[in-house]
This record gives sequence, structure tokens and C-alpha cells, in this order.
Amino acid sequence: MGESQEIELRGHIIDSGIMMQLMDRVMDMGGNFEILVFDVGKKKTDTSYARLRINASGKEKLHSILSELHRLGARPVEVRDVNLVAAEADRVVPKGFYTTSNHPTQVKYGGEWIDVGAIEIDFLVVVDPVHKTATSRALGKIRKGDLVVVGEQGVSVIYPERPREQSTFEFMHGTVSPERPSETLIAKIAKEILEVRKKGGKIAVVGGPAIIHTGADKALAGMIHNGYIDVLFAGNALATHDIEYNLFGTSLGMDISTGNPVMGGHKHHLYAISEIMRAGSIKKAVDSGVITGGIMYECVKKNVPFVLAGSIRDDGPLPDVIVDVMEAQDAMRKHIAGCSMVLMIATLLHSIAVGNFLPSNVKTVCVDINPAHLTKLMDRGTTQAIGIVSDAGTFLPLLAHQLEIQSTLKKH
Repeated sequence: MGESQEIELRGHIIDSGIMMQLMDRVMDMGGNFEILVFDVGKKKTDTSYARLRINASGKEKLHSILSELHRLGARPVEVRDVNLVAAEADRVVPKGFYTTSNHPTQVKYGGEWIDVGAIEIDFLVVVDPVHKTATSRALGKIRKGDLVVVGEQGVSVIYPERPREQSTFEFMHGTVSPERPSETLIAKIAKEILEVRKKGGKIAVVGGPAIIHTGADKALAGMIHNGYIDVLFAGNALATHDIEYNLFGTSLGMDISTGNPVMGGHKHHLYAISEIMRAGSIKKAVDSGVITGGIMYECVKKNVPFVLAGSIRDDGPLPDVIVDVMEAQDAMRKHIAGCSMVLMIATLLHSIAVGNFLPSNVKTVCVDINPAHLTKLMDRGTTQAIGIVSDAGTFLPLLAHQLEIQSTLKKH
């Protein structure tokens, strides 16, 4: 015997393609639907409303379909309060716990809809009944007695809507560009950076060592110097090779200007790490004149915070590197709050890590020479990103140049 349930959708569900996605998802999963009500907005600012009956061959299939539609913002017509179960011990959570997406989320508790704070991908939701608040929390940070949301009952996901009048950033939302970055594309990203700065938003850069290897360090250092970047996330490698280049003119022992290996250059990065250890920290090395330029130099001089997260393959590492991965995550979360835009450049691991922290309304640009890396980032949930297939040595100098041109035009 078949099973069915009525669901509803509200918002710009036609412009955003949500309605089409929903219908495709139902049919792809072996179900069918009946449109019971479909009120289409008449004006640009009007929202639409749809009520559908979802049919499936059995309870399990219906549950699977409804779970997928829930992620698109659909919810039952009659919504009950969330189901809360107390954690029996630290990090021991009830079975069937709800896991978050990176989209804004609400839970119904005490008959009221409550926003879920600090939303991240693959977190649990904990409700405080005394203060009537809800927050997303990592599995490892659940404590005994925390009231954890179980199942999707009483949970509403607010799927991002595409406005009728697209912003500069909407032109490639959620796509990977297979082409060499054109000046038009870079100009649009530069314009968005200037708009974010004008509105007081923060901009973060997630950077890999290829920025140094390809000679793009001057461009990024210039962007930091000119006030476009508010925080830098990287690993031991970017900072090490940036300092190596400043001290020895090499990156991984290669002369950046000629691309040729330097005699004994394979030891330069170790010498660089040793000099920072002797100074005590990157900041102390800058203050004492050991480091005289580069990305890390500009971060110190411009008071731009940086988080260097360690990995199992690090040499050294530098004294500023956070070797405890959970501490590194917390440090990144602290600085990601309030960011309106993130540039991810030539680092898959750190890009995915930071991507997991980002709500879906944060503008995200990911640049990598390998298109598979861009696809992997989006597959892991950072669907708001636009992907650009390019090496850092091409992208960053073009972006820095466009920022200079556009900021000069604005002054005149």
C-alpha cells in the first residue's frame, strides 16, 4: 500500500529553481507528486507558495524522499515541535540525531520557530529550553545532558534563493569555470571585493604554498598591505616558503625569477624555519628585522590575524603553527565569524576545512589548477562557491591589478 504526505514551499521557489529541483528529486527517487496549491507571485518582490502531496510505495521510500526535500527547504504542512533527546554522556549522542547543512536553519520549540546559531555543515543541533535558543555543535563537543535534536521533525531549512536581479556574484554561482580566468571575470570578483569592503564586511583568504611557488606572493602581500584582506588561513608550508623567499629568494629551493634550482636550495626552507624558531615567532622575526617583506610580513605590519594549521607532513613546524587540529579549527571559527567573502587559492585540504565552517550566504571563490579539486569542494557541501580553474600565479596578479584599477576609478 502506498504512503503519502503533504509538504509546502515558500519563497522565490521559481526564480531559484527550487520547485524544479524538488520535482526532479521526487521522480529520480522513484516517487511521484501532486500539486495541490500553487500560488505564483505577481510582482518581482512577491514570493510564491506551493503545496504538494508526495507519494511513495512505502514508508521507508517516502521517508527517504522527504529527507531529501527537507534539504531544499520543504516542510510538512503541519509541523510539530522538534524531538529532543538528552545525550547520555560526553560525546555520546542519541541515535538518529539530525545533522545540519550550511544553510540557515530553524527549529520549532514551544510552538515557536527558533534560529539555529553558528550553523556549519555536519553539526548536531542542541536546544536550550531555559533560554529558548538553539545552536549547532560539533559531535565532539556534545556534553552529557545536552538536548539534541533527533530526526527532521520540527526542523526547517531555509534554502538560498536566487534574486530576480542578480548581483555581480551570481553570474557563476555554484559552477566551475573550465576556462582561463578572463579580465571580465576577474573584474567582477574585484568589484565584489570592493562592495564587501564598502559595506564593512570581512574578507578571508585561504592560501596554499603554490602562491609562493608561482610568484603570486607579491600580489597577495599587496592586497593585504592595501587593506583588502582581514584574515589569512594557511598551513605551515605557505608561511615557511614565504619566509624562505624573503630570506633566500627561493621557494622549495627554486629561484622564483628563473625557475632554476639553486645549489643547496633544498635546505633553505629548513634554514627559514630555524631563523623563526630563533626569533621566537613570526611577529618577533618581523619586529627584529629578520623578515623584511612578504605575505607574513604584511600580516604582522597590518595587524591581519593569521591561523596556521599543522599537518602530519610538516617540517619544523614554525612556532606559530597550531599542531592540535581541534584547536586549529576553533581558531579558524573565531576569525571566520563576520566574514562576508572568502577566497580559496590553491589548497584543497584547507579549502574544504574552511568551507565546512561557512554558512551558505558567504560569497566563496575557489581557485585551483585541478578542476577535480573544485568539484570535490562543492561535493562536500560548499555549493555556494564559484570555481575557477587557474594557477595562483595567473589569478592573483590579475585580481590585484583589477582592485587597483577599480579603487582608483572610485576615487575619481
